Amino acid sequence: MMQTEELKLTQEWDKVFPKSDKVDHKKVTFVNHFGITLAADMYTPKNAAEKLPAIAVSGPFGAVKEQSSGLYAQEMAERGFLSIAFDPSFTGESGGNVRAVNSPDINVEDFQAAVDFLSVQDNVDPERIGIIGICGWGGMALQTAAIDTRIKATVTSTMYDMSRVAGNGYFDADDNEEARHKMRVALNKQRTADYKAGSYAKAGGVVDPLPADAPKFVKDYYAYYKTPRGYHKRSVNSNDGWNVTAATSLMNMRLLTYSNEIRNAVLMIHGDQAHSCYMSKDAYANMIKDNKYTDNKELLLIPGASHTDLYDQKDIIPFDKMEAFFDKYLK
Repeated sequence: MMQTEELKLTQEWDKVFPKSDKVDHKKVTFVNHFGITLAADMYTPKNAAEKLPAIAVSGPFGAVKEQSSGLYAQEMAERGFLSIAFDPSFTGESGGNVRAVNSPDINVEDFQAAVDFLSVQDNVDPERIGIIGICGWGGMALQTAAIDTRIKATVTSTMYDMSRVAGNGYFDADDNEEARHKMRVALNKQRTADYKAGSYAKAGGVVDPLPADAPKFVKDYYAYYKTPRGYHKRSVNSNDGWNVTAATSLMNMRLLTYSNEIRNAVLMIHGDQAHSCYMSKDAYANMIKDNKYTDNKELLLIPGASHTDLYDQKDIIPFDKMEAFFDKYLK
């Protein structure tokens, strides 16, 4: 039998967005196949009397469910979908003894465990389940859609391919053996130092204080994670950041290898002014290449939008489009 960890769940409303009076909210937990208990917020449309389509949401990478993913989940619940926003393994209120680490394998399993949970809820139609991945969890969402056929529709928003960033650097600036070797040497020296110390060095979250000459996208991250707009005490990005060695496995593999075998519907959303937009453009091109199922795939670029605009700017996030997409493919 699956064993659950005892989690300490905050019952007070501590989100960075206001609570909606159109939905019911409660905390829930579920267990993934690695034995880690995940914490989630469930949002259910008020007075729903029939089995509902359901959506699991996570991201951005290093955020918690009290930030962007919760905003998305609550909004989709207002539009008629039972939605959960969950903290990934080792972060937020979810379990896992080591904190602030990640793994592409475990993170995909987190999404699959969310689908497990939704599939057995009495008020959910298990044939009408979708997922939303934001930022780095957009890449994880595509990776999950490539393996889990229970997922009928997938939305990515302002997607990062974390394996590409880890292996190649931003804008593929370090896509060479020499740069990767230097990073490997540094990470493995850090492993030795961590083992001697008996603790993990932190990489630091979003840059603080913010240098005057910081790139615009770094300033955008600061404006979200380090100000009342998006700061949260349990967020990796808002505070000390990931363990320095957290993303080692992402350097040694690639997500999205089989994305062009996804048969079910995919909508990829990105701001056309986002520094990360090239990732969605390339991932979409790879997804439809030699794919026999392209009629249900779409790349939507939002004019003038930056990466973090799609975290929480409800006048920019195309929720109407997302609702229509899920209505169509979660029939």
